[in-house]
Amino acid sequence: MKKKDVLYVVVPCYNEEAVLEETKKRLKVKLEKLIQTGRISSSSKVMFVNDGSKDNTWNLIETFHKEDKLFSGICLSRNKGHQNALLAGLMCSKEYADIIISMDADLQDDIDAMDDMIEKYSNGFDIVYGVRSERKTDSFFKKFTAESFYKFMKFLGVDVVYNHADYRLTSKRVLNCLESYEEVNLFLRGIFPLIGFSSSTTYYERAKRVAGESKYPLKKMVSFAWEGITSFSVKPMRLILNLGILIFFVSLIITCYCLLVKLFGYTVEGWTFLACSIWLMGGIEMFSLGIVGEYIGKIYSETKKRPRYIISRNLEEE
Repeated sequence: MKKKDVLYVVVPCYNEEAVLEETKKRLKVKLEKLIQTGRISSSSKVMFVNDGSKDNTWNLIETFHKEDKLFSGICLSRNKGHQNALLAGLMCSKEYADIIISMDADLQDDIDAMDDMIEKYSNGFDIVYGVRSERKTDSFFKKFTAESFYKFMKFLGVDVVYNHADYRLTSKRVLNCLESYEEVNLFLRGIFPLIGFSSSTTYYERAKRVAGESKYPLKKMVSFAWEGITSFSVKPMRLILNLGILIFFVSLIITCYCLLVKLFGYTVEGWTFLACSIWLMGGIEMFSLGIVGEYIGKIYSETKKRPRYIISRNLEEE
């Protein structure tokens, strides 16, 4: 008889006490059904990752584990951000599982899409991306900014799956390869396409958040987008080079203009143009230095080789 694959569902959590009970309830129903139908091994589990929550999240995870061995969890020593928490869960769970599905705790990802993910894995795909079929639940602003982000990433040459967040299935061998990616500045949506292997997509409709508040306000969304751009593309640096070349040629034209003005004695005229030029050049220089500084800062972070996360407790080992 063929050995059934062990599935671990990795769920990063940061201050999710409002929704965690419902998340646990729905995931329990889904995994028990998959086990009963013989799709996955009875050793399959849900692994919650506590990302330094300040509320009752970790206590709930401990309670879930004590009451039902279908649930496990790890606790990070401090808040390290969604991407690091997700990576910690993936790296930890790959030691016990054959396939891993990552999803958020807010239940916006369609749990029933797991069936199709597992089916596609059975058909030979090592990565199955959960992709939103539409954005009915988003506001106009959220929809516009999200779609603009994916298009802009493509423009900069970053290979990302359109409308895919972090709801995906990966095989153990994919995560073994992911372990060799040691960058501190994480953008997992860009790393998985780089790893390669056969991949497919599962389309689903994203629901509204069941409870609690979004952990990704506009400021964090912009920061996350900038992280992805500067981690996977050098095009901003090349744009600065092109801008510099353009400004050089414009400066030649301005020089010729200034000489002509001087020659014909109109030295008073043009001060507005000169003042605007100075401010424009100063702004462009500061903006360019900011972009270069961002890349230098990332190099600085990478060279220190600090750990991306520290696990203070692992319920699998207790």
